[in-house]
Amino acid sequence: MERLLEQHFPILSIEQDVILSKMGDITLAYEVRLPEIFTLSNRDYDTLHQHWIKAIKVLPKNTVLHKQDWFVEKTYQAEFSHVQQSFLSQSSERFFHERPFLDHTCFLYLTLKPKNRKPASSMFSTLLRSHIIPEELQLNQSLPNFQDACGQLERILIDSGFMSLKRLTEKELLSSSSRAGLLENYCRLSLDSDPRFIHDIQFKPSLQIGNKHARIFSLSDPEDLPQLCGSRINYDKYSTDHSKFSVGFAAALGQLLPCNHLYNQYLFLGDSQQTLKTLEAKRLRLQSLANYSRENAISRDSTNAFLNEAISQQRLPVKAHFNLLVWTEAPTQLPEIKKLVGSAFTQLDATAKEESVGAPQIFWAGIPGNSADFPMNETFDTFVEQATCFFHQETGYQSSISPFGIRLGDRLTGKPLQVDLSDEPVKRGIITNRNKFILGPSGSGKSFFTNHLVRSYYEQGTHVVLVDVGHSYKGLCELVQGYYFTYDEQHPICFNPFYIPTGEQLDTEKKESIKTLLLALWKKDHESFKRSEYVALSNALKGYYEKLKTSPSLFPGFNSFYEYLQEDFYQDLETDQVKEKDFDISNFLYVLRPYYQGGEFDYLLNAKENLDLLQERFIVFELDNIKDHPILFPVVTIIIMEVFIHKMRKLKGIRKLILIEEAWKAIAKEGMAEYIKYLFKTVRKFYGEAIVVTQEVDDIISSPIVKQTIINNSDCKILLDQSKYQNKFHQIQELLGLTAKEKALVLSVNQANDPKRRYKEVFISLGGMQSKVYRTEVSKEEYLAYTTEEREKIKVMEYAARFGSVQKGIQALCSETEEQN
Repeated sequence: MERLLEQHFPILSIEQDVILSKMGDITLAYEVRLPEIFTLSNRDYDTLHQHWIKAIKVLPKNTVLHKQDWFVEKTYQAEFSHVQQSFLSQSSERFFHERPFLDHTCFLYLTLKPKNRKPASSMFSTLLRSHIIPEELQLNQSLPNFQDACGQLERILIDSGFMSLKRLTEKELLSSSSRAGLLENYCRLSLDSDPRFIHDIQFKPSLQIGNKHARIFSLSDPEDLPQLCGSRINYDKYSTDHSKFSVGFAAALGQLLPCNHLYNQYLFLGDSQQTLKTLEAKRLRLQSLANYSRENAISRDSTNAFLNEAISQQRLPVKAHFNLLVWTEAPTQLPEIKKLVGSAFTQLDATAKEESVGAPQIFWAGIPGNSADFPMNETFDTFVEQATCFFHQETGYQSSISPFGIRLGDRLTGKPLQVDLSDEPVKRGIITNRNKFILGPSGSGKSFFTNHLVRSYYEQGTHVVLVDVGHSYKGLCELVQGYYFTYDEQHPICFNPFYIPTGEQLDTEKKESIKTLLLALWKKDHESFKRSEYVALSNALKGYYEKLKTSPSLFPGFNSFYEYLQEDFYQDLETDQVKEKDFDISNFLYVLRPYYQGGEFDYLLNAKENLDLLQERFIVFELDNIKDHPILFPVVTIIIMEVFIHKMRKLKGIRKLILIEEAWKAIAKEGMAEYIKYLFKTVRKFYGEAIVVTQEVDDIISSPIVKQTIINNSDCKILLDQSKYQNKFHQIQELLGLTAKEKALVLSVNQANDPKRRYKEVFISLGGMQSKVYRTEVSKEEYLAYTTEEREKIKVMEYAARFGSVQKGIQALCSETEEQN
């Protein structure tokens, strides 16, 4: 027999954003933003739990708290409309298009029942009987007081610092011609705002809404409840022998249950004194019957213990009910969903009851604003402390609203997220600088992640300078057509620190960098220079650049500078009668002779190409072949620092990034410690960030530069798989200042990766205040651009040579791979 929904619908109207039922119940509705899953510590869970308890205790009697968490399967919809997307960004969009994930939305409904409202039951529900308007409904008295109490609850929850609440308005609750409201959405089990489709609701032979086949599994019998409950529970998948990973006690019924479902949590606050009187009477009855049945004796003892705890510890007794409403459009999936639900309840050490007879009434009471119509025979007595343990406390990972960032993946599903590690954390006061420290052993995906990071930054307008040993960035550099400086016998590395681009002037900073270079070439590390020698070099540079102005045909470089010293400056010294002890020019010329035309290193400082590095946005200095060279390496490192510092000071309002791979160890040994210290301490003032990458724990421990300068001035710490160092991770934890929560997160990296997908996880800590683990999952095209596997790199270069560019080579290689598959 069919009936019209509007004749039985329990909601009368919505006035002033308040839901009014036909039974006289008034309801305030909120949308709640919960903390992200896998980001809370044990202490955080306890704090959140305590705030829920405090908040609930401010509500008046005859209040129903209904928390409704929606988990709806969705797919990521790529945006192909961006015409300016790069080749790799487009490939990433294609790769993630239609990636399934579980979308979470949480609502909180606070309902005040009229004083004389009869309690509902499975046999007395507005679904089964006509609506009875209460005799007395004095909204002008009850509503303001109730709104005040709800406002206090809202304030307490927000003050916890873990969640935010937004009051839902009439527009959001009711449907319009262009948008479906929350009431209608519940009745069709969809949060889609498209109002064009109306669905039938069928209760027999089982619950079906449109083409959605639904089942309800409840926790309503005390015998089915777990023996112990708490604010958190260990999550074995991410736990190790050295750390226990925590999730919310009810997480298995929420974000960790991979199917369409609603998790309904009900608390009914009655007259606590009347409840205790009723239980006392029950205890006396059981006492008189205890001699006739062991069950009566046990029930008496349980009731007595409940009363003792309520009175001695001032507990608030409540009635509670929890249920899962799951659905699918494919009936064949129902057996599998039942297994998932059963497994989820088992993780809580609870037993699920599949509702059949009572399913219609339970579903009906789930309508926003109708929770007071919940059948009370489906509830159990407990205290608010225990009941709130069953609240779902987490949501999925959220994308940053910042336009700047890097694309990483949600840990559970790989859904792509926008993650801002620089600007947004600075604005929010989480970090004070943008510097980053990256630690990851060989094979952990360290170079892969850094490739992804610098590519993302480059495509968003950043000037990138990379110092590498190992050719990790060659493919990416060629793809973006950057400058790649490396050394081999046929093409030795060369620079021209004397060149000044057209329109620029010789400033103090440029002169100081050249003087530093000349002194490094002239003096050994242990040799000091005199003040007179420093002044002489200053005069030489001044005279040289004055000569360049008057001699347009003279090309700036070390050759012409050396000739100037031999001729003009030599005569100036004789004229000024400068003594040899003050400045030995003969010794200076002799020591620097190898860098002059015809010398062993005449190529190093006389470049005539790639002269203006200021405007070049992607520069890689590959030092693998010279990292142990006693002459070339110190010179090259000084020039690298000069290049970045020049960018840092000249490029106003433009983001700058310098990333130093394993080369920092050699740089630090060559007297460059002061440069690194200066860089890390001042780069933030020039809209820049410095990143250091290392792979060995011993490097951190043994280097005072890393311990004192780099780590202390890097608010963003990024760690990859540290499973090799589990037994000595306490050293890393102490040096990096990681909390117990962060330790558990780091050691959980790659512990339970999806075997069907290819990715590595990465831990990111921002100022010790915000820590998460993400997936680094990329498209096939991105993988080939980043790969450091020798065989794959060679193949990419072969295809690039064959097809004319790295991009075309990667496209051809991907097409060939797809055809083979």
